[in-house]
Amino acid sequence: MNSQANRRGHDHHVFEGLHLKLNDLQEKAQGLKNQYLFKDNIPAYPQPEFHVSHLIHDTNQDGLCGIRYHTGFKNPGTDGLLWWNLVVGPDEIKSAEKRLLETTYPDRTEEQVHSQQSFLWKFATSQAFSKTSRLGSYRFTFPVEELLRAYSNQFCSGAQPVMRVLRTVLHKQEVVYVVLVHSPANQEQFSDHPLLTDDPNSVCTYKDGCFTWKSEAMCGTHRYTLVLRPDEKLMEAEEVTSFHQFYVWDNVAIALHVDKQVLNFDADRLRENLRFCDPAYPTIIPRWKFEDFKGAEEVVKELWPDYPSPLERA
Repeated sequence: MNSQANRRGHDHHVFEGLHLKLNDLQEKAQGLKNQYLFKDNIPAYPQPEFHVSHLIHDTNQDGLCGIRYHTGFKNPGTDGLLWWNLVVGPDEIKSAEKRLLETTYPDRTEEQVHSQQSFLWKFATSQAFSKTSRLGSYRFTFPVEELLRAYSNQFCSGAQPVMRVLRTVLHKQEVVYVVLVHSPANQEQFSDHPLLTDDPNSVCTYKDGCFTWKSEAMCGTHRYTLVLRPDEKLMEAEEVTSFHQFYVWDNVAIALHVDKQVLNFDADRLRENLRFCDPAYPTIIPRWKFEDFKGAEEVVKELWPDYPSPLERA
C-alpha cells in the first residue's frame, strides 16, 4: 500500500496489482484512519452481480473542447491513461436483482416469483448508479464493444487488447477497482500486474463485450436493511428506523493506456453519444466549472453547428 495525492490534491491509498474485497481491504488497511471503512453497525445489504455493456466518460467544458478539437479522447495528465466508468442504470439493476433472486432461491414457484416486489433499486444510493456527474456537465456514453474495437484497431493493430488488474484505490468513502486495458505491444511494461481472469469470485471480470461487477458495497447511504424470507423465498428492503448510516461504496473504473495518443471517433458519433449531466453532490471539480443546461446547449451547438438534433440530458 502507498498513500498519495491525485492531480486534484485529494489523498487516497493505493493497493497496486490487487482488487481487494472489503474484508481483505480492511485487513490490509489496518492502521489507517478511515471513519467509514471500519464501521461495524452497517445494516445488511445485497452484493449483486451487475452485467455492464456501456461505459461513460465525464468531462467539463475544457475537456469537451479538447475532445472536439482532437476528434477523440486523450489522457489529460501524465499517467498515459484514459479513464471510463461503468454505466449501471435501471436495466442493469433490474437484471442484477433477477440474478440475485435466482441464485438465492433457485427453486421458487411461479407464485413466489410473482409475489416478489422490486427491492434492489432502494439500495442503489451511491454515485455509481447516479445520472449526475462529479467531473463536469458533459457525458460521453459508448458501448464497451465499440470502445474496445476502436482501441484494438488504433492501438493494437487489430489484436485483442490485454486486460489487467491495475489497482484498488481507497478514498475517504469510495473504493475504486481499476481495470487496465493495454496493447499487446506493452506486455513487458505492465507484466507486474496480474491479468484480469474469469474467476467467478473476482470483483470484476470481462467477457464478450460485457464487464461483470460483483459489488462489495453498493450503498452510499444505508436507508434500508436487506431482509431474507426463506420460507416464502422472498427478499425485501426494510426501511431503517434509526439514523441512516454512511459506509464506503465501490465502483469500477476502466483505464485505457493511450500514452500521448488520441483514441479517435467520427465527430458525429461523438456528438451522438454526448449528453448533459447535472452536478453530483459533492463534486470532484469545483462546481463553478459546471454549466447549466442552456449554457451547455450553446457550447455544444458551437462545437457541432451542423448536428441536427438538440442536446439531451443524461
